[in-house]
Amino acid sequence: MRVTFRSFAAMSLLLMLGLSGRAQERNNAAVAVDALRVQLIEVQEKEGSLRLRAQQLEEELKPENIEHVFAGIGSTRPEELREARRRQLTIERDSVKAQLKLVELTKERLETAVAAAEGRAYQESALPMPSPPVNALRADSMLFTSAFVAILVLSFMASLGTVIFAVRGLNR
Repeated sequence: MRVTFRSFAAMSLLLMLGLSGRAQERNNAAVAVDALRVQLIEVQEKEGSLRLRAQQLEEELKPENIEHVFAGIGSTRPEELREARRRQLTIERDSVKAQLKLVELTKERLETAVAAAEGRAYQESALPMPSPPVNALRADSMLFTSAFVAILVLSFMASLGTVIFAVRGLNR
């Protein structure tokens, strides 16, 4: 008796979780779209700042601008200074370009994910909404209704188990 009661209680709990999860799925698609859009905006901002930095580095790499940086500095080896500056700017430019490529890939993936999530949200919005339960409690949420049903069933099973246990005790 205990094994069947435990398995029935576990099945009732799983049923209750399944029903509440289905009600939340409709909201999850819209929430996912919003979260993906926020990520996309952040990636677009990062892409903009990286593009700006890449343009700045291209401008700084021009020979006349490198010359201008060292115009007021006296040195016995000005060519070495200019070459070191050029190498430093080139390394930074290459790093920014690599980051920019990664950000562009991320942006493309997010745009695809947003389109897919919008499609899911649209499809879910086209599904008919379940009719509200008509009972004395007038429960507004699927979670409350499924929890109430599960508690009702579990209470019935506990009462039934108590009656069976009492009947067996009287027969002995």
